[in-house]
Amino acid sequence: MSNTPPSSGHAGSAAVAARVERKWAAVVVAIILLLVAMVVFTGLHWAMMPPSRVETIDPTTLHVSGEFIESNLGSAVETDGSVTVRIVAQQYSFTPQCIVVPANTPITFRVTSADVVHGFLIADTNINSMVEPGYVSTFKTSFPTSGEHLMPCHEYCGTGHEGMWAHVKVLDRAAFDTLAANARRLSCAQ
Repeated sequence: MSNTPPSSGHAGSAAVAARVERKWAAVVVAIILLLVAMVVFTGLHWAMMPPSRVETIDPTTLHVSGEFIESNLGSAVETDGSVTVRIVAQQYSFTPQCIVVPANTPITFRVTSADVVHGFLIADTNINSMVEPGYVSTFKTSFPTSGEHLMPCHEYCGTGHEGMWAHVKVLDRAAFDTLAANARRLSCAQ
């Protein structure tokens, strides 16, 4: 006969459970360490190389010089036929208040803020962005059909926030070209 006492089934299963729990704890710790390493690497990498397409601008000199002076705001036809729209958001208005763009044409919006964070949304489209002072928000789109869209600020920017909105008028290309022939920058005021 054997000198070893028979092991109970409970003690054996407890040892197996302890080994399995240690293995899973090691897997969880490894995953957490991997995630922390990824966050540290990304933070250090972006600190040395900011993400592309991030443009900075001095919000205190927007109206004095550069691309966002008042005479440059609105829609402008580029040499390749596309349209660039420049907009300044400030408490409690967008400048210009009404934007004219052509249908079925590549359009680049360049938007910045002169004071606080604003929201930039064009209703019935997929255009939805934050506009922060010190940065230029750039996005490209096209409008498939003619029509009119509301453009409200959707980020609370102060006591007059509820009155901060503008319009986007989408014209057919021929009507837009007729307007563009008479002006360098277009808005609904023409």
